[in-house]
Amino acid sequence: YKRQVSTQSTWDKRNVKVFALSCDDAESHKGWIKDINAYNACEVKYPIIADPSRDVATSYGMLDPVEKTAAGLPLTCRAVFIIGPDKKLKLSILYPATTGRNFVEVLRVIDSLQLTANHSVATPVNWQQGGRCMVVPSLSDEQATSKFPAGFEKATLPSGKGYIRTTPQPNLA
Repeated sequence: YKRQVSTQSTWDKRNVKVFALSCDDAESHKGWIKDINAYNACEVKYPIIADPSRDVATSYGMLDPVEKTAAGLPLTCRAVFIIGPDKKLKLSILYPATTGRNFVEVLRVIDSLQLTANHSVATPVNWQQGGRCMVVPSLSDEQATSKFPAGFEKATLPSGKGYIRTTPQPNLA
């Protein structure tokens, strides 16, 4: 949680709103927040939605089929949902209840989603901020030349097809 909280300015910079869902009641959240703040020397500021009936967790498929509470109820998975400005689901990741989320990866995905929504590119495997991007196939070479002043490189492939084209990250070029 310290990692998530310590990146609050990073979320803000990306215009991302963070909230959590918990199967505990709102009163237990207050105690949990105090514990997390003390343990991590941080301040949890994001809202936490109480779902003690597990209705929301169930409807979003967030229950771990293996891990159970002392009462035998399934624990919630460590879920991440990224919803775009168009209110559509862009990404969902379900980690087992026993596995922490990787906020470095979540930020990388958000950067990719924002980049690809605003420029005619796709991000390749293991892409990192500042790395080369793929020119989307829907752009002709002429359109890509016009759209990307830094240019693009076309891979020479055994098939002879020219669909693998890379360009410097457009919002940094």
